[in-house]
Amino acid sequence: MPMSKAAAAGFLEKVRTDPDRVWFMIALQADNRVIGEAGLLRMFNPWRTTDLSLIIGEQDTWGKGYGTEAMLLLLDYAFGYLNFHRVSVGVVGFNERALRFYEKVGFKREGFQRDGYYYAHEYHDFVMMSILENEFRALYSGSGEIVEEA
Repeated sequence: MPMSKAAAAGFLEKVRTDPDRVWFMIALQADNRVIGEAGLLRMFNPWRTTDLSLIIGEQDTWGKGYGTEAMLLLLDYAFGYLNFHRVSVGVVGFNERALRFYEKVGFKREGFQRDGYYYAHEYHDFVMMSILENEFRALYSGSGEIVEEA
């Protein structure tokens, strides 16, 4: 639902102070234009696991490597700085572009939630994916590039 400016400010403050999530804007270095957002949520330190979200909303920036760069930085932060072992994501089953992207950066399909997503008066399956720290380290060269295709 639409929010007032006051409600949006309250929501942003709630997100900023939530100990179970961390959120980042994705901005172009050249002009600081915000093109998306990425974050970790439902962080559960006892199990060293978290979920992630990544959205590149500006379509003119799609296919230029910004999503891959943001993902590698986020995963390096999750595994290297926050010491998580497992990062997971849910992807709507009809979003083939997103499924290919997550597989490219090393995520593996591990199951699905039947009719787990409702959109445009229809239910769709939700594909559950994850990557483990050792899988990420095996693919990640430290230079911001993927060593080999997943």
